[in-house]
Amino acid sequence: MIDDKTKALAQLDRLMARGAAFFGTHYAIMGGAMSWVSERHLVSALSNAGAFGVIACGAMEPPRLAEEIAGTQALTSKPFGVNLITMHPRLDQLVDTCLAARVSHIVFAGGIPPGTAIKKAKDGGAKVVCFAPALALAKRLIRAGADALVIEGSEAGGHIGPVSLTVLAQEILPHIRDVPVFVAGGIGRGEAILSYLEMGAAGVQLGTRFVCARESIAHANFKQAFIRGNARDAIPTIQLDESFPVIPVRALQNEGTKRFLEHQAETIRRFKSGELTKEAAQLDIEHFWAGALRRAVMDGDVENGSLMAGQSVGMVTQEQTAAEIIAELRDQAAQAILARSAAAAA
Repeated sequence: MIDDKTKALAQLDRLMARGAAFFGTHYAIMGGAMSWVSERHLVSALSNAGAFGVIACGAMEPPRLAEEIAGTQALTSKPFGVNLITMHPRLDQLVDTCLAARVSHIVFAGGIPPGTAIKKAKDGGAKVVCFAPALALAKRLIRAGADALVIEGSEAGGHIGPVSLTVLAQEILPHIRDVPVFVAGGIGRGEAILSYLEMGAAGVQLGTRFVCARESIAHANFKQAFIRGNARDAIPTIQLDESFPVIPVRALQNEGTKRFLEHQAETIRRFKSGELTKEAAQLDIEHFWAGALRRAVMDGDVENGSLMAGQSVGMVTQEQTAAEIIAELRDQAAQAILARSAAAAA
């Protein structure tokens, strides 16, 4: 006899069926692409556990990306994707690198991808995933050939937009049916996953929740910062002067964050006094965080490095394997289904 929990998990899988079929995985759970964290070990662990791992290309050059893809393929035979930043100066070559390695899915992030890059990826046999920060852009990306979309709320870690996932989901999910839509930003429990699936999402993307996976190569200090952190600690960087725009980055506050404010103020003072041109001042501000994420993730400098984290960081309470995290999320969603059924029967 099939028990109630098994039935609940089967119901969850039915809600995830479209997203899982798109990725070719058991579960429609996509790993967020986190620079220095989403490399071969975590990506393969997620894919081996039935989710969909995604390599964060970041600033990698094509030969380095080719190495990372090959390293991942050596650790898993399951599907995984590669996240490419649209502003990368060698975007076309990076797409070629993915296609040469027969990567099944290419995720374009960090801006609207050129139509030529989308066409090249699709012509080469890859499925294309794009980020859509608004309904109008979602429709535009579908017309350009996107096979799936991710809508990411401001609760996410790293570079963020201005709108919460709660609002984006209401704005976009009821109106986009042509392609699967995955939701991201602040998701840390199975109950939330269930609610978005029922709203029409095909699946979810989680990043912060997987930073402390045992397979993650992030430094122990970095992981401990996440385990100690809570939602209120993960706040966006502040822009001091609208003349010098700063793309907000959500991260755990530390000494580096405080110094960034001081650095902005000093750089703006130097511009106003004539020591720097506006272009030089803007570049100086943008370069402040160069290498800061690597210092935190790889070297463990959690005081001066960048601790990019989403607001779901408070739900990261221990180190677990990727498979354990996924099982926990599924169990939470199943328990929510059971609780609702019990309430309806009462």
